[in-house]
Amino acid sequence: MDHQGWIRLTRTASAVGLGSFGVVTLLARPESGISSFFNVWVYNGLMVLACVVIGTRVVLVAEERAAWLAFTAATVSWTFGEIWYAAATPSSYPSVADAGFVGFYPLVYVGIVALLRSRVRGMRETLWLDGITASLAAGAVSAALLFELVLVTTEGSPATVATNLAYPLGDVLLLSAIVGVFALSGWGPGLRWAILGGGIMCTFVADCIYLFQSAEGTYVEGTWIDVLWPSSLLLIASAAWITDRGRGLEVDGKPLLAVPATCALASIAILVCDHFTRLSTVAVALAAATLLAVLVRLAVTFRENRRLYELTRQEATTDALTELGNRRRLLGDVDRLLAGRRPEPTLLMIFDLDGFKGYNDAFGHPAGDALLARLGAKLAAVQGPGGAAYRLGGDEFCLVVPVAQGEVERVIDRACNALQERGKGFDVGSSFGAVLLPDEASDASWALHLADERLYAQKRSRRSNETMDALLEALSMREPDLPVHLDSVAARALEVGRRLGLDEPAALDELGRAAQLHDLGKLAVPDEILHKAGPLDEREWAFVRQHTLVGERILSASPALRGVATVVRSTHERWDGGGYPDGLAGEDIPLASRILAACDAFTAMTSPRPYRPQMTAEDALAELERNAGTQFDPAVVVALAETVRARVTSQRSR
Repeated sequence: MDHQGWIRLTRTASAVGLGSFGVVTLLARPESGISSFFNVWVYNGLMVLACVVIGTRVVLVAEERAAWLAFTAATVSWTFGEIWYAAATPSSYPSVADAGFVGFYPLVYVGIVALLRSRVRGMRETLWLDGITASLAAGAVSAALLFELVLVTTEGSPATVATNLAYPLGDVLLLSAIVGVFALSGWGPGLRWAILGGGIMCTFVADCIYLFQSAEGTYVEGTWIDVLWPSSLLLIASAAWITDRGRGLEVDGKPLLAVPATCALASIAILVCDHFTRLSTVAVALAAATLLAVLVRLAVTFRENRRLYELTRQEATTDALTELGNRRRLLGDVDRLLAGRRPEPTLLMIFDLDGFKGYNDAFGHPAGDALLARLGAKLAAVQGPGGAAYRLGGDEFCLVVPVAQGEVERVIDRACNALQERGKGFDVGSSFGAVLLPDEASDASWALHLADERLYAQKRSRRSNETMDALLEALSMREPDLPVHLDSVAARALEVGRRLGLDEPAALDELGRAAQLHDLGKLAVPDEILHKAGPLDEREWAFVRQHTLVGERILSASPALRGVATVVRSTHERWDGGGYPDGLAGEDIPLASRILAACDAFTAMTSPRPYRPQMTAEDALAELERNAGTQFDPAVVVALAETVRARVTSQRSR
């Protein structure tokens, strides 16, 4: 017979036997022959059946064997007491049968503890304390109800008193244990524990009623309470063969506030009752222990909540991948820094990785995450005492570090080197924006805004440099000598621009880029026109006049070079309005375009050409001065002449 067949057979036998015993007990007269038969043979047969059912569970199933072995020993102990009492009918009290009955309680308790330990995983301290508190409270209530009754009605030898006290003490022990288990599970222990608890409650109720009836002298053998004892053993035996659906006793993991509150109220009620009507010392001691357990539970809860708060705060301000601070922590740290009475000079740098997207696409997101973690650790090593590194999200990092005078450049170099990694097929670096606190910003939001602006200005500059390099390479492939000419134009244009008051770095940068790229549109002019030795006809001039527009369209495709594109468009306008492509005149022409027109003409005249001889600097300046006010801006010509003559004088003096 397989396990399932055995389970069905024993459950059927238990139900039929217990049902028939209950019917006879309730309906037949206690002194009748059938009642005597059932009270002795069927009653003890049901007890033996319970022993067999649990015993076979121990033999056939290895899992939880220790726990169910203890339950088997408990049922055997009780059954031994029943059979001894029925066979020997002892005249003295206590007897050998009482030893069997009393042995039942500690053995069941051992089984409960062993089963609990094998089924529960990862419980928190508060849940264990809830179980202990519930057990103590249940024991206190039981002791308050039962011990007084036993002590009042007990007379005789110390052995008699001890035996009489052993029964309620055993009931208190088991009731406390099962209430503790139920409390651990949030009062939803599952079918196995519910049936096991039902069996223990049957014993508790039967013992309580027996004690009360014995105290009043009304107990009669063969009444309905006799059904509870075999029911208890058979329920315990049935629980042995119930399989848990999940991994074991379901513990929800949440502290149950109702458990310590209810237990505390019950204990207070016992202590208040003891003030008016003296209760047993055991009940008072258990009530006091319950209140102590509630206090310990409150202390543990406070500690857990504090630890949870610290963990939550740490997680809320920490980047999970790199374990650096996040944006929230950065804002808080910078606000605290600037709120000081005399904040020390501090460098705030925001970084954005260059080349990270390509790395991610090439090697995958896990490799990208690993790279971010490595770079974050390297950046954290730069911070030094009093500094901090942060990851703001994605591939953005931040560094806040105190700096002494003269250390800014060194710290920037170290930080940029930390956020750099090269290898086969990848080159990851960074762009940055830096702000010196508190000189350049008075609050965290403005500091981050300013650093962001500088970061993206640098990225735009880098992108435009890359575009410029590509365009200049295309020009040099078309005309190998052109880069030298453009460098000369750019150098003179910058000197003239400074003389004319262009002091802002952005304006000078735009002028220099336009000087390098003003001939870009000549890529669209055919070679036979561009390198023609003689004069151009009208059709050929039409091609040439289009080159500024072509240059503008090419440069406008890059957002970072749109200002340069506007300058390039107007480099062939004339002061008197006779130029192209728009016929602008005077100051309507951008100043940078007027500077480039004069500097380009001077450089061209002082450079050798196949169709004419090279001019001297003085002759070229004289030509520009003759055309000042018509072709060229007079002020620009004056500034250019001063620049050239100052350089010639400087060279002669060496």
